[in-house]
Order: sequence, then structure tokens, then C-alpha cells
Amino acid sequence: MGKIFVYAEVVDGAVADHSLELVGRARELGDQHGFTVGALLLGYGVRGLAEELVQRGADEVHVVDSEALSRYNLLLYAQAAAEVVGAENPDILLFPASITGRELAPRVAVKLGTGITADCTAIEIGEYLDPITGVRHEKVLYQIRPTFGGTIMAAIVTPNHRPQIATVRPGVYPVPPRDTSRTGRVREWSPDLGGRAAELIEVLEVRRERRGVDLRSARIIVSGGRGAGPEGFKLIRRLAELLGGEVGASRAAVDAGWISYDHQVGLSGQTVKPDIYIAVGISGAIQHVVGMKDSKVIIAINKDPEAPIFRIADYGIVGDLFVVLPKLIERLEKQRR
Repeated sequence: MGKIFVYAEVVDGAVADHSLELVGRARELGDQHGFTVGALLLGYGVRGLAEELVQRGADEVHVVDSEALSRYNLLLYAQAAAEVVGAENPDILLFPASITGRELAPRVAVKLGTGITADCTAIEIGEYLDPITGVRHEKVLYQIRPTFGGTIMAAIVTPNHRPQIATVRPGVYPVPPRDTSRTGRVREWSPDLGGRAAELIEVLEVRRERRGVDLRSARIIVSGGRGAGPEGFKLIRRLAELLGGEVGASRAAVDAGWISYDHQVGLSGQTVKPDIYIAVGISGAIQHVVGMKDSKVIIAINKDPEAPIFRIADYGIVGDLFVVLPKLIERLEKQRR
């Protein structure tokens, strides 16, 4: 059987949700295509987290529990990961496209002499026929992501080198439920973490800054785009407040300074899946759509009847937001009285 490995990032003493999402997706792909699922767990005092990874879908957990890894050090983490992965030789290695994953994955890829696709919005496994050599490859990882400025979706493959490495955007897949009946193997590793790598970087202090808003957990999101303008965002905030939701935004609105980056949805922002997503003055460029297309219900408000956002919307209102939103707000305020 082939192997899929997932890097299990640890944040504040727990496995991060974005890594659990990948364990769940790896489990799905493994069951479909005959792969075992392994988790790569690095850090200090992390051995106790192995059981959760098994319960979430891993068949085996490879643990490097060392005081040298008590603080994240890029060179040491890359060295440890490359040694374990090189010895186990999995077919696929997945990292979350978090700050740490985006930094660590390419280092590991270079050490292993393979390629990497960053910031994937989907991953699949299938056959690949090389158009040049005519060779048919089986069980190839399709690493799917927007490209050319988000104008098209590309499926990228690495048919000739192993492992096939990809970083996957957080929020694309759900966190799998715990299955306490699952059992798995835990293997502990003790790689050499000394030498030059240990001397080049000294971590003096770690500071964490949390997002002002976590859109990924919001049930209702009201988002504004370029068409909203600063005055439109006043109405958007009020509508979100009345609905008990959060405020989102397109990149154009953030770049214009109407709202902070914490609220950005899309390719360069957060990926969200709320019960209701209301897009106000958003045209529907693919850069934004990839971050919200899996919302359960999408409502679009735009005065341009040809706006691409209407192609994916469940409900569409063609009209001026400065006419439509005040009426919605008025109706909701009356219901509150």
C-alpha cells in the first residue's frame, strides 16, 4: 500500500485544526485509493497528542519529541521532518498552508529533492498520462490551485518524484470527528538535531498575534466588495450585527483601507463555509470565490445583472445596495422591537 503523510502542526499544546483537516482528507483519499495515513508530529512534550491523531484518522504517528524542538526553529524542524520522511518514503506529504507550513514545506522538499505546490484549494488522486513520454502514472496527487492571478484553476502533478508535496489552505476541508475505537501505531524517532543547523538560529522570544475575527467559525457572513465603498460598509456592519454574523470583505475592499485584513475572504484571505454568505457589491472574481464557494447558502446583491457572482449564488438581488440594504435593515430592526 502507498502512504500519505500529514504534518501535524502543534499550536498552544494542541494539534491545530488545519492539520486535523488534512488528516481527515488524507483518510478519505486513503480509503478510496488504498493508502495508509501517517502523521508527522514534531515538538517537545508532544507524545501525548499522538492518540488524537489516530482517533482523527491516522494509521500511524511518527513522533520526534525533543527538547531541541521546544521552540519552533525552521532549520531544526526541517532537518527532523526530512530525516523521518526520507526514511519512510511516503508517496504524498501534506502540509497546512499556515505560516509555519508555508515556510517549512519548501525546505523539506529541497532536502528530499522533490517538488511542491503551494496554497492548494483542493487535492485529489487519479491517473496521469504524460503527454510527452506517453507513460501512464497511477495514484498521482492532483494539486489544485488558482493560478495566473486567479483567472484559472490549475491541476498540478509531480509524476516522477516522491514524495509529492503540497500545502493546502486551512478551512478547505472539515475537521474529522474523533473515533475513539480506532487504534494505530506510534513510532518514536531520535534524529540528530545538533551540528550547524542548531547553531545558525537562536530563538529568543515567541510572540503570537491572534486574528481580530475568525470568519471560519462564523455561521453567517456579510461581505462587502469594491462596489460597497466606505459608506456601504456601514450598512454591511449593521446588517451583520442584526443577523448575528460577522463582516467579511474582498481583497479590493481591504486594499482600499475600508476594513482590516482580518476580514478578507478569498485566495489571499480566509476560506470560509458559513451557513449563509451574503456578498454585497462583490463581482465574483475567482480569487474571492475560491474562499467562499462552499458556503451552504450564497446570497448576492449587485446592481450588475451580469456579475459573475450570480453564477454561484443560490439567491440573487439585482439592485443598488444603498436601496436594498436599508430595507433589509429596517425589516430586521422592526422584528427586534
